[in-house]
Amino acid sequence: MATQPFSDELVDRLAHARHIAVLTGAGISAESGIPTFRDPGGLWQQFKPEELANVNAFVRNPQLVQAWYLHRRKLALETMPNPGHQALVALEERVPDFLLITQNVDNLHQRAGSKKIAELHGNITRSYCIDCGREANDAAMEPAASGSIALCSACGGYIRPDVVWFGEMLPQDAIREANDAARRAEVFLSIGTSAVVYPAAGLPLTARQGGAYVAEINVEASAIARYIDEVVLGKAGIVLPALLDAIQKR
Repeated sequence: MATQPFSDELVDRLAHARHIAVLTGAGISAESGIPTFRDPGGLWQQFKPEELANVNAFVRNPQLVQAWYLHRRKLALETMPNPGHQALVALEERVPDFLLITQNVDNLHQRAGSKKIAELHGNITRSYCIDCGREANDAAMEPAASGSIALCSACGGYIRPDVVWFGEMLPQDAIREANDAARRAEVFLSIGTSAVVYPAAGLPLTARQGGAYVAEINVEASAIARYIDEVVLGKAGIVLPALLDAIQKR
């Protein structure tokens, strides 16, 4: 019989912790089939992400950028949460103080049922006016699907996706909430992230400095692996359900 890939100490700490923080990156979404930022196919191979995911590109060619994000949004909505997402929902339900911090914009955690979420990079299912800030509904984006520019019904401004673009600051409320949770955490899980993009990559280290037991779950060791307590190699969709099962048996 195969042995579990994680330690008994991690299971025990998770089973008894009252304060848990979790950071997720692209790896957990990739297991659901979400294409990477540079997903292959068609028109979009002609562009670098930096040419489409910044405000200057948007102002120069709003219809092109809107169409690209509609394409990405469609792919996200056609994808289903995987067992890794679902295991995190079950873990949240066990813990009084839990925060899921995600770098993903695909809304899969929310669709799985996670409630306490800090979105560091926004959410591709939301849009807003670049001029007046008014939130735009799905109907407002329909012109972009037919080759026109989607405009705000209130002021006529361009509508953009509610995601963080290159050169933009991360939402300060989400960063503050994430840092506070990391400092409070008794256990911190870093899942499916390469830990090279800051400030998100610093959160596991903040938790470690605060006394948390820090473990990462990844298909390969990240850039911060040598600084944390435990590295569990494997897919989140396999490891997390097994970890949850072990916790429930404690």
